[in-house]
Amino acid sequence: MKFSYTAKTKAGDTITGIEEAADKFDLARRLRTVGSLVVRAEEAKGNKGVSLSLSFGTLFKRVKLEEKIFFTTNLSAMLSAGLSLARALDVLTRQTKNPVLLAVIEATAHDIDKGSSLSEALGRHPEVFPEVFTAMVAAGEGSGKLPDSLRLIGEQLSKTYALRKKIRGALIYPAIIVTAMVLVGILMLTFIVPTLSATFEELHITLPLSTRLIIGLSHFVERNGIYLLLALPFIGYAFLRMSRSEKGKRSVDTFLIHAPLVSPIVRNMNAAMTSRTLSSLVSSGVEIVQALDITKKVIQNSYYRAVLTNAQKSVEKGGTLASAFLAEAKLYPTLLGEMIDVGEETGALSDMLLRVAVFYEGEVDTVTKDLSTVIEPILMVFVGAAVLFFAISMIQPIYNISAGI
Repeated sequence: MKFSYTAKTKAGDTITGIEEAADKFDLARRLRTVGSLVVRAEEAKGNKGVSLSLSFGTLFKRVKLEEKIFFTTNLSAMLSAGLSLARALDVLTRQTKNPVLLAVIEATAHDIDKGSSLSEALGRHPEVFPEVFTAMVAAGEGSGKLPDSLRLIGEQLSKTYALRKKIRGALIYPAIIVTAMVLVGILMLTFIVPTLSATFEELHITLPLSTRLIIGLSHFVERNGIYLLLALPFIGYAFLRMSRSEKGKRSVDTFLIHAPLVSPIVRNMNAAMTSRTLSSLVSSGVEIVQALDITKKVIQNSYYRAVLTNAQKSVEKGGTLASAFLAEAKLYPTLLGEMIDVGEETGALSDMLLRVAVFYEGEVDTVTKDLSTVIEPILMVFVGAAVLFFAISMIQPIYNISAGI
């Protein structure tokens, strides 16, 4: 429960703010410990109107990663130039077009006016600013280097955006080819095969097994096509729910780390994301145990999260961070563990992690380019085999008829 309060310090100054407490008595006890006496306290109204509009807006619109990059880099630049936080946020509200992000910035400015820090205000919107973001902001506030922390966040978000773009770019071509194949197949089963099937029936000829399979599939699509179309959204929803369940996600994660063409991308991408996130947090002043806990929430694959959990436990017990990564060479590359070991020995852990991140981001770039090169001939062979199978299946009966005349 949050309370807005007015209190008197020992020096006689009046202060106001917002504080979380179980009740007013708990609030009074907390303030007494820092030498302040509560004059007035009431339950904070918060930003219910803003929050309502925000939650309603997020149903239809999300804050894109590039919009977060714009917000972070511009806020860092304005603070570095000497603008106050309140004025910088006011400028950003006039520049922001996304209604969801606009509502968050306005709510953040309101909370700061009421006495909250920037990290606390942003932390009330985890759907927009994840924990890794607010932790780095909090570290920047604690060290007095908030603009530098925001600049680091902007750089990390930019690298994440570039990484995602490369992977999506590598998958666009295969997706287009597969989609085109499916559409062409449906059109042929719907319009061409039924015509040939009627001809074969009129001639009363014995059809090969492959031809009967294609005709059977054509009849199924023709009779149940409308039901299949109606069922697609439900099938997609069921698959999405299954993939988000614990067992389903584990299955997807298992497939990703063992799939021949995908596993190198997954391995390098997780190494890059882990290294860069840890580097950013450590360089911002976040202690290593907390940094591991936050990084664990950034990583999506459950196998890699388990490694980070074990690393966190190892460090808490006095072990080295490097040993936890070196023990999981099947998931994280050995280079990562070795570089962490060097960083721990030299006291340059953040710098070493950053070098590893840059290296594996380059590896992801190389692998994604190679992926497009490798997938293209595989798809061509697959398309050719499918066309050949269809052609032989439908032409062979005609050839048999011609041979028998």
